[in-house]
Amino acid sequence: MRPLEGIKVVEMAGVFAVPYSAMLLADFGADVVVVDRVSSDKADHHFTAMGYPFDRGKRSIRVDLKSSEGIDVVKRLIHAGDVVLDSYRPGVMESLGIGPEASCKVNPRLIYARLTGWGQTGPYTHKAGHDMNYLALSGALSILPNHGGQPVPPLSYMGDLSGGGLFCALGVVLAL
Repeated sequence: MRPLEGIKVVEMAGVFAVPYSAMLLADFGADVVVVDRVSSDKADHHFTAMGYPFDRGKRSIRVDLKSSEGIDVVKRLIHAGDVVLDSYRPGVMESLGIGPEASCKVNPRLIYARLTGWGQTGPYTHKAGHDMNYLALSGALSILPNHGGQPVPPLSYMGDLSGGGLFCALGVVLAL
């Protein structure tokens, strides 16, 4: 038996950090359901012939988050789940009626993990978060090799995976 067997995780599909975090939880036995938006195209997010690399060990469902029926499906998943992994910008889940406050009222034992690029408050809150932005703003990009003065992207998404996704998974495990 794996340590997270019996734990139900609802992953609100994102690009790197949340899918990576959910994959780690699935690797340890959690039952992860990815909620993909009908309008999403994983081809934009490094989809390969073998599939999206971070979908290992997960199930998925495509949902129209702009319809009441789609929101009802997500609400049922959240209400029956143990963990929600939210990668959307602040306010999105609340506008859909499935933010942490509304979800935890119906499911008080729910662990609601938010992993956004710039947090829930502050000047960058509503800006898209991307690994290169984090590295540049933190100064870490300056210590990486460059090519003729131009930064060279790292071989790994250090901020998204090592900083965000890994620590989100650890936080969820500690909260369980």
